[in-house]
Amino acid sequence: MSSDDMMERAVENAIVRSMFGQNDFSRRSFMGLVGGGTFAAALASVFPMDKAKAAILDTLGTPEKTDLNIGFVPITCATPIIMAQPMGFYEKHGLNAQVIKTAGWAVARDKSLNGEYDASHMLTPMPLAMTLGAGSVAEPYIMPAVENINGQAIVLSNEHKDKRDPKDWKGFTFGVPFEYSMHNFLLRYYVAEHGIDPDTDIQIRVVPPPEMVANLRAGNLDGYLSPDPFNQRAVWEGIGFIHTLTKDIWEGHPCCAFACPLSFAEELPNTYGALLKSIVDATQYASNPENRKEISEAIAPTNYLNQPVPVIEQVLTGTYADGLGEVKQVPDRIDFDPFPWHSMGVWILTQMKRWGYIEGDVDYKTVAEEVYLAADCAKIMQDLGYEAPEVTYESYTIMGKTFDPAEPDAYVDSFAIKRA
Repeated sequence: MSSDDMMERAVENAIVRSMFGQNDFSRRSFMGLVGGGTFAAALASVFPMDKAKAAILDTLGTPEKTDLNIGFVPITCATPIIMAQPMGFYEKHGLNAQVIKTAGWAVARDKSLNGEYDASHMLTPMPLAMTLGAGSVAEPYIMPAVENINGQAIVLSNEHKDKRDPKDWKGFTFGVPFEYSMHNFLLRYYVAEHGIDPDTDIQIRVVPPPEMVANLRAGNLDGYLSPDPFNQRAVWEGIGFIHTLTKDIWEGHPCCAFACPLSFAEELPNTYGALLKSIVDATQYASNPENRKEISEAIAPTNYLNQPVPVIEQVLTGTYADGLGEVKQVPDRIDFDPFPWHSMGVWILTQMKRWGYIEGDVDYKTVAEEVYLAADCAKIMQDLGYEAPEVTYESYTIMGKTFDPAEPDAYVDSFAIKRA
């Protein structure tokens, strides 16, 4: 169901409830008598549904629920969701939201599915997988905002400074934070482009982000493709070096996002709107490099990232030591852009298909548009005075290979190394 469908249903239900005086039995009886299609047509003929939808979006009412629990995994990708609490963005939009530190992505998914979290920081592939029932029970999820773009890296142990060529990585063990993650799909893409089969030539293990550094130090991992600040933390502690930033694999790739059950948006539309507005507002604030040092201090404390401020600053400002004796200047090492491009969703689905995480025919476009609510994000961006894209699909060049979102099956078929 698209965001427009959701809004139309919500408006229709509100009108019908007012017509029948909240008597649900009378409403069902009447619709059963004339038929749902006839009823909808009659309603549309006497009531300007499009104007009603526009009016509701323009004038969100008081949140139905103000006390919210929002889960997050302690990484810099979650910056907007985290900073929105200490820096007052939730309060600004009428919410009393508590952000709750979560050990890893499986925990975040399960707590969201069982209702402990109203909404959650998630990896961009997760709401797609959850909607399709890949890795969990199928539950319709929506993702109305991306949190960050770029912001990841491949780190190798200092023991492998002589193995900078991925062709030398056969037999290595790598960590990723979750199977349904950009980290997993970007690592697989990167090694496969260098002729390494990620399922037979290396091992890929799921390791919660806060445990990455300890596993690298103990020799359990040869490297990892991880969220920050744990890439920079390996350099800070003198046990690893940054092999490559993921922005050099795919410039502008998505990583983390704000997501929630479809039912949350349907049952609490004003709360959903206020929460989305808080997140988009914070994301746009974080997109300004001048605000990054202030944000680093806000998200460093124990109840948030629990990291030294200089480590976070190196990530957010892009001035960082690479562990190989150089100080790099990469201002967009991590960046923040809330718009959930449908083409990003299609690319992620092609990689899930490529590596066997989903099977059979995939309606890439429909799934991406049902889960990634670009229209909702664009409306909120415009309300807040930010410019929003006028289209929702674009092509990408990833390691020299062009991705056309209009030809997803051909893209999957074009890879020499794949499971599909």
